[in-house]
Amino acid sequence: MGPGTRVIFGDGRLVAKVLGKTDAQGRLIQFQHNGDLRGLLEEIGRPPLPPYIKREPEDSDIERYQTIYAKKNGAVAAPTAGLHFTKALFARMGDKNIKTVELTLHVGLGTFQPVKVENVEEHNLHAENLEITWEVARQVNETKTSGGKIVAVGTTAVRALESSTDASGHVLPRSGSTDMFIYPGYRFRTVDALVTNFHLPRSTLLMLVSAFAGREFVMEAYREAVRRRYRFYSYGDAMLIL
Repeated sequence: MGPGTRVIFGDGRLVAKVLGKTDAQGRLIQFQHNGDLRGLLEEIGRPPLPPYIKREPEDSDIERYQTIYAKKNGAVAAPTAGLHFTKALFARMGDKNIKTVELTLHVGLGTFQPVKVENVEEHNLHAENLEITWEVARQVNETKTSGGKIVAVGTTAVRALESSTDASGHVLPRSGSTDMFIYPGYRFRTVDALVTNFHLPRSTLLMLVSAFAGREFVMEAYREAVRRRYRFYSYGDAMLIL
């Protein structure tokens, strides 16, 4: 869609004009509407399921494709490792004295872009907005100092934490963005364990997991998952890597 293209949403109450490109796939648009834009989007919009889910969104996806601790608008996809966590599971974790903190990293469209270059260092990862508060940074740093383990729920949490860690290994509070691309050879400074789903081939997410656990170990885990008919991708199963 080139500049000047008009896009009509739903029943025509919401119209957008394409102003230009942000990159090969992104577009800058200007909405033309009456009233509350966010309310209108909520009314006529549908859950943004990943492109590999080959069906139309259903009403059940509004609840299912969302973590129970989601609070801020901005992501184009759910951090799917978090879909496995329920209120009951959080209660059990609390009973075992497992502390939890929440940070923000808004998943962007780049998460679905496969790595097409032979040299991974040439792949450009889109920047994604993040926020780590003073309290979250304090609790993470105190846990590390006292010998505790930092378990990241999802690759988004990994990238937010690692991109906010200084040379001395301390997580710094910040609000900004990150285009950090983690692939084999990266040395992790904060994250000690990872909960993550099974990802697409040639994806930056799979490369991050391979960097964390070792490519051969991860490939063996994937082969075992195939043998046991585990479910892959967004609505699939998860693994805990220690």
